[in-house]
Amino acid sequence: MDITAIEAAKMGAAMALGFGAIGSALGTGTAGMAGIGAWKKCYLQGKAAPFILLVFIGAPLSQTIYGMLLMNFILNAAEPSIAQLGAGIIGGIAMGFSAWYQGKAGAAGSDALAETGQGFGNYLTVLGIVETVALFVMIFIQKSL
Repeated sequence: MDITAIEAAKMGAAMALGFGAIGSALGTGTAGMAGIGAWKKCYLQGKAAPFILLVFIGAPLSQTIYGMLLMNFILNAAEPSIAQLGAGIIGGIAMGFSAWYQGKAGAAGSDALAETGQGFGNYLTVLGIVETVALFVMIFIQKSL
C-alpha cells in the first residue's frame, strides 16, 4: 500500500506533537525527581523547601506546546507533501531533546538552589537558552513549509 502525501503530512504532524511531548515527559520527570530530592534535603536540614523549584520542574512542558504549534503549521500548509513527514519527525525529535535536556539542567538548578539558596536567575537563564533550541526549530521548520 502506497502512502499518500496527505497521510504523510498527518503522520508528520502527529510525530511533531508526540516527540515534543515525549521530551517534555522525560524533562519534567528528570527535573521532578531532582526537585523532590532537593526538598527532602531541605527538610532533613530543617530549612524551608523552596517552592520556586516548580519553575525548573515545569519548564520542559512548553516543548509540548511547540510540538502542537508545529503540528498545526504542518496540517495548515498550503499543499500536503512527503516532506512534512520529515519536518514532523526531525522537528519533534529536536524539540523533545530540548525538553529533555532542559529538565536535566532544571534538575541541576534545583539541587544548587536548594543547597545554596542563591542563583535562581542564573539557573533560569540556562533553562531559557536550552529552550531557545526548540523555539528556533519550530520557527525555522514552519518557515520551510
